[in-house]
Order: sequence, then C-alpha cells, then structure tokens
Amino acid sequence: MIRQRRPARVSAGILLAGLVATAAVAGLAGNATLAFATNLACWIALTESWLILSGYAGYISLGHAVFVGTGAYVFVLTWGMIPVWQGFLAAASASGLLACLIGLPCLRVRGPYFVILTLGVAELAKNIVINIEASLGMFGRLLMDGPGPRPLFLLACGLAAAAFVLSYAVRHSRLGIGLLAIRENETAAEMTGVPTVRLKIVAFVLSAIIPGMVGCVMVARSGYFEPLQIFSPQISLTIVTTCIIGGIDDAPGPVLGAVFLNLLSQALWEKAPQLYMVILGVLLIAFVLKMPDGLYGWLMRRRRVA
Repeated sequence: MIRQRRPARVSAGILLAGLVATAAVAGLAGNATLAFATNLACWIALTESWLILSGYAGYISLGHAVFVGTGAYVFVLTWGMIPVWQGFLAAASASGLLACLIGLPCLRVRGPYFVILTLGVAELAKNIVINIEASLGMFGRLLMDGPGPRPLFLLACGLAAAAFVLSYAVRHSRLGIGLLAIRENETAAEMTGVPTVRLKIVAFVLSAIIPGMVGCVMVARSGYFEPLQIFSPQISLTIVTTCIIGGIDDAPGPVLGAVFLNLLSQALWEKAPQLYMVILGVLLIAFVLKMPDGLYGWLMRRRRVA
C-alpha cells in the first residue's frame, strides 16, 4: 500500500503544482513566458501520450510526429469552415483513426523492426501530404485570425493535464497491467490469456489522440502549416529523449524530463545551439547507461533509501 500511495501523492502533487502554475502564468506572465510555458505544456502532452504505448508496452515509436502532423493538417483543412473546437475534435479523431488503421500491421513486428517501421510510416505520411499540397499548388498554408497566446496556452495546459491523467490512469489500471506484462514478456503474457493484440491497439490509439490536438496548437501558434516542419522526425526524437531522461515507468517521469530539457533549451539553444545538441547527446548516453530509470526512478530510489 505504501508503494502505491507514494506515486499517487507525487502525481497529485505534480498535477496540483501544474494547476497553480497555469493560473499564475495565465494571469501575470508576459508573451515570452507564455510562449515558453505553452511549449513546455505541448511537450508534456506529447511525451505523456507516447508513454502509454512505448513506455508501458515497450514498443518504442519513432513515428509519433505522424499523429501531430495529421492533426495539424486536418485542423488546417477545416480552418474557417467549422468552429475551432470542432477542428480540434476532427484532428483528434483523424489521428486516432490513423492509429487504428496502421496499428494492426505495425504492431505485428517488435523491437528494432517496429522502431524502423514507425519512422517509415511517419516519413511516408509526410511525403503524401507534400505531394497532395504540391498537386494543389500549395506550398504552405496561412492561418489568419487564430487564437491569441493566452487561449492557446490554456489549451496546451488542458491537453498536458489530460495526457497526464490519462497516462496515470492507464498505468494503474488493468490495461496498464496488461501492457506491462507485454513489455516484460509478450509471449508469456499471451500464453497466460492476456489479449495482447487488443491491448496494443487500444494503447496505440490512446497515444495518438492528444498528439493530434497538440498539432493544432502548434500550427495555430505559428500561424503557418508546413509539412516538413510539422511532420519532422525531430519531434519524435525529442519525445523519446525527453521520456528516457525523465523516466518511462510512470506518468511523472515525462514531466520531469520535459521541464529539464525545456529549461536547458531555453538556456542554450539561442546562444549555442551546437553546444545544446552536444550536451543533449551526452545526457542521453549517460541516462541510458547510468540511470536507465530516468530522473523519476532515481528520485524514487533516493526516497525509499531515505
């Protein structure tokens, strides 16, 4: 019971701190702080969503940018035709449907084959969108009269909170237990009656819905849709790196990783982008070799020792 209560208290504390910070930033912060906080909230939403499949089930995806891009593209196509909130729902539905369609063939393979396949699917989708836009004579789309910084910040925070709660709920549910069994030994789990195929597809769909809406926030912030940018594999790589540094065993891990990397990026990216990438690579190697459980796992071990 004590081991179950500690993660619950940590998760509740993180969520409460996030709500307090959201209220403070929304009421007092300037545009620069709002931009940083919105970016942080988007990455928290993306990493928490990725965790549902890749963290709990162990199916490492390098293609989650496809759901971000799909949601953004649907949002852009429906811009001005339907209300913004309906555009968000359409984007989420499109990303979830895409995950459902590609889930069964993609999830038939494991390990490095799944990693490569998800990256290939994301690149395929990107090039399909580029060719569609080129055939229409469109090389980018502008979004005029979009939401302001504060509404977008609140939307991003709402998505981050929803992703956090969803990730935590999945981790501590029967679905989460089944996914963890798949991660440990999928063959043994299947032999003991765990419906592995169904659980993986459900997790894949759940991990795709919120990234679709994050894509809406990203494209609304920039006011411009460009396939090469919104489908960029760098999005997927950043998600994976953030989760490895934060920890992939429970919902608080990606939050810690996102805060750490966004502060590091804020400090170094504009002044020394090459140094930032070098430090990021060194950190990733160090965490994989020395702290495979990430920051959250390290903190929990220190707390148990204390």
